[in-house]
Amino acid sequence: MIISATPNTPAKIELRGLVKTFRHNGIQVEVLTGVDLDIRPGETLAVVGASGVGKSTLLHILGTLERPTAGKVWWEGKDVFTLDDRSLAAFRNRKVGFVFQFHHLLPEFNALENVMMPALIARLPQSVAREQAEAVLVRVGLKERLTHRVATLSGGEQQRVAVARALVLEPEVLLADEPTGNLDPKSGARVQELILELNRERGLTSVIVTHNLAMARTLDRQITLLDGKAVILQGE
Repeated sequence: MIISATPNTPAKIELRGLVKTFRHNGIQVEVLTGVDLDIRPGETLAVVGASGVGKSTLLHILGTLERPTAGKVWWEGKDVFTLDDRSLAAFRNRKVGFVFQFHHLLPEFNALENVMMPALIARLPQSVAREQAEAVLVRVGLKERLTHRVATLSGGEQQRVAVARALVLEPEVLLADEPTGNLDPKSGARVQELILELNRERGLTSVIVTHNLAMARTLDRQITLLDGKAVILQGE
């Protein structure tokens, strides 16, 4: 069954027959067994399910961090995995923003330097990178923390830096893997609210892996991964 976008709305991302296998201790393990899914422009989609069912793997394939074993991934009608690795990296840098449970910030650098990093990798002039990074850090409420080393920030502030870093190049799609899972309830709620606000403001398409069912219910749609397939749909 294809879990589809609203009828007559062209999908932003289409997955067909998506399969992913790994080898573990000499045994082939099939994590995704044929996922069919349409993701529409501007929607917020929650991916839920038990640990180990392939939620993060699905997110990594959506964001082109991993290639599928079989199946197709189309972005606006383009089969992205026909790109070579270099072109795929450039595509990912420009089109996708990632937020992870563990923020993966560089502790020796300050908030501004961390957020500038994707823009510098994209070879934007340093002045432009700085301007864009400052603007998005102000938007996420960290105007007074620009020059603070991230190691000195609270967990919630660090995750807001990670959100800013994900959005500094104004991507079309935001992929978040348990973005509130490592935070206390108050900080988690602030980060959740921020992600939803930014989604509306920027017209982002957002896919969020979460164990937080309360968060999932605030999104436009929910899918549950079970036995390697997207089998349950809510919010259609």
